[in-house]
Amino acid sequence: MKTASVSSLLTENPIDPRWKTLFYIAALAAVYMIILIPIQGIVFIVSPPPSTVLGFFELFQESTLMGLINLDLLLTIDYVLVLFIYFVLFIVLSRREKSLSLIATILGCLSITLYIVSREATFSMIALSNEYFGASTEMERAATLAAGKTLLAVYNGSAFSTSYVLGGFAMLLFSIAMLRDELFENSIPITGLVTSVLMFVPPTVGEVGVWISMVSLVPSLIWMILMSRWLFRTAKSLTQ
Repeated sequence: MKTASVSSLLTENPIDPRWKTLFYIAALAAVYMIILIPIQGIVFIVSPPPSTVLGFFELFQESTLMGLINLDLLLTIDYVLVLFIYFVLFIVLSRREKSLSLIATILGCLSITLYIVSREATFSMIALSNEYFGASTEMERAATLAAGKTLLAVYNGSAFSTSYVLGGFAMLLFSIAMLRDELFENSIPITGLVTSVLMFVPPTVGEVGVWISMVSLVPSLIWMILMSRWLFRTAKSLTQ
């Protein structure tokens, strides 16, 4: 801690202990993401996603699971789970930084919403893949390919890029608020600041963006590890 233990700081500026269940859920969500983030990174390196619609169709015929992972199934789960962490951060940080924590939470929720909207292709590609290989005419296959191209355009479109950058801004504001709160070790907001800066360059801007997004997984993973420890420790303090 910066100056004192969690228990003593909570005595000075308490958190309603009725939130402890949410703290534990957020902590477990962080642990789950700690597992998922490396898996997603390894899959991307070992088995990069196809560059064409037909490539995705063929991949889904070979392995539905690999097709889903290559279309960000694991990251979609991550985005949903991080919502619990955002809510906990708002509860804690609003004790001192009401405006900053509220803006960060709003931006985070918008980021998650836009991301989920942009991932329409994740499950829709399964049906299109089956339809393509079950088509009896070239016209039907061409129509299916066109539908797949539309899904991939949305997948890599402005909704995703906006979501990515908004997530960076949310992390930036949360980190600034955490630096001002003695309840957090400095390592947590500093790692968050590094992550937020890297998130200002979405992977859709080109090869540089893709590699920056891969690099950002390192501080993101460290942040999750630090946050999971903090969440469990703080939740335990709320039960005392």
